[in-house]
Amino acid sequence: MLMKRLPIETNFDFMSLRMICFALSALAILVSAALIPIKHLNLGVDFAGGTLVEISEPTGADIEGIRKSLEGLPLDDLQVTSARGTGAGAKSIFVIKAGTSEELALETGTQTGEADMVVNRLAEVFPVGDADAPDWEILRKENVGPKVSGELLQKGIGALVVSLFFMLGYIWFRFDHWQFSVGAVVALAHDVLLTIGLFSFLQIDFNLTTIAALLTIIGYSMNDTVVVYDRVREELRKYKKLPLKDVINLSLNRTLSRTLLTSGTTLLALVSIYVLGGEALRGFSFALIWGIVIGTYSSIFVASALLLHTGLSRERKSAASAEESFS
Repeated sequence: MLMKRLPIETNFDFMSLRMICFALSALAILVSAALIPIKHLNLGVDFAGGTLVEISEPTGADIEGIRKSLEGLPLDDLQVTSARGTGAGAKSIFVIKAGTSEELALETGTQTGEADMVVNRLAEVFPVGDADAPDWEILRKENVGPKVSGELLQKGIGALVVSLFFMLGYIWFRFDHWQFSVGAVVALAHDVLLTIGLFSFLQIDFNLTTIAALLTIIGYSMNDTVVVYDRVREELRKYKKLPLKDVINLSLNRTLSRTLLTSGTTLLALVSIYVLGGEALRGFSFALIWGIVIGTYSSIFVASALLLHTGLSRERKSAASAEESFS
């Protein structure tokens, strides 16, 4: 029934808004670029190194009680936060983070003992109780040294850069015009920068799952852009005398229902994961929700609009290459 209520053909003049959108996107990119060195990213244990222990809520415990129980341990930058568990009758979850301790590293030569030290102290202050029905339990325990965390961060950023270069080459080969590849990659870089800037502003954990989310955003946004570009190329062949601006508007309107339905159904699933998936999936699902929204916007108002300003020609290299590329 919903499909029947949607308009079959729309006639929005998207390109008339392109300069406003360019200005908004440029401002957002500048703000994101300024936020990252000013507020910095809230690097997770994967990238910053240190210790992470996640436990279910001990009876009668609160954040201040957990923090006081860990006083005196050689832990740097101790942070205790709480989150709600998932499922029926779920209890709260406490997440304990600490930076790499130089004092402990000098004593033991490693940081692997920090998580065990935290767990042992908690067991002293909050007895586990019956082994068959414990009062609280360890949900996650991680230790990452500074050398490993630095390598993970470097490789994560490298994966993002390499993926953008591969996308540049693919679109150039796929459409035979560099203008398409430049528009697509600028839109992808736009999506990645705004997502990282939002993580910096909200101080959400930036870790390996966030890198995975960014790579997923790149793939999703590129898929949406390729669908629009394919229609633009098809309409350029069909309407040889129609102004380029009108061809792009026509292409966007003819792919709009597909774009909205695909994005809408994906968002429904991601919102469910964000609400019900627990703390471990919250950053990942939030990044994807934001990425799909901003990716849909950039496919229309950045990638497509840039075709008007990069000197796109209607001529093909040759009839043979045109037919080969289209097939």
